[in-house]
Formats: sequence, C-alpha cells, structure tokens
Amino acid sequence: MDHLIDSYIDFISENKTERKCTEESVRIAEKHGYKDINSVSSLKSGDKVYYNKMGKSLILFNIGKEDLSKGMNILGAHIDSPRLDAKQSPIYEDTAHKTGIVYLNTHYYGGIKKYQWVACLLHF
Repeated sequence: MDHLIDSYIDFISENKTERKCTEESVRIAEKHGYKDINSVSSLKSGDKVYYNKMGKSLILFNIGKEDLSKGMNILGAHIDSPRLDAKQSPIYEDTAHKTGIVYLNTHYYGGIKKYQWVACLLHF
C-alpha cells in the first residue's frame, strides 16, 4: 500500500496540469500494453486501446469477450489541477489609489472546496 501512496504522491507532484497528467497517463497506459485507438484498424477481444482527446483527457478501453449488445462497464473520472489562470485581459493598475502598482487579474481553478473538508471529517 505504501508503494501505491508514494507513486500517487510522485504523480501529482510531477504532473501539475491536465496536459501533463494526460501525457504521463498515456505513457503509463502504453507501458501496460494499451495502444492509441487511431493506430489500430480493428478491435478484437482482449485488445487494450486508449483515446487521447486534445491532450487534456484520456479514455481507456479493455475490449471484452461478450457482444456489446450485452452491455459494458464504464468508470469515469476527471483530472483536477488546482492553479491560478490569468484572465483574458489580466493586467490592471490601481488608478484609484495612485500607488503605481500593477495587478494580475486571475481566476482560481480546481482544488478541494471548503465543504469537502467537512464531509471528510464526518467519516472519521
């Protein structure tokens, strides 16, 4: 279990954006036998393929033995990379106070919301 935790800590420490996480996830998937779905001409039982959407999201497929009409299992997740994004016109000056300071207008994206901490604490 410690190896899994250490691997996860390394992963999130080294891959701080959606694109880096997707890039590393593709590398790991290929190491485990997955192939880009665009590089195969047909699929058969047991194939492992992935679809990389614009470098920001990744879908992995394990092709099963049963006919698709009998159903499929789907597991979904998203990549959340907390960060500050610069807005479209990010630079502005504090003209009201004549300080000569220029600011960078940003938008905080991602991360854990305050109410999620409360939910986590209630489970202990």
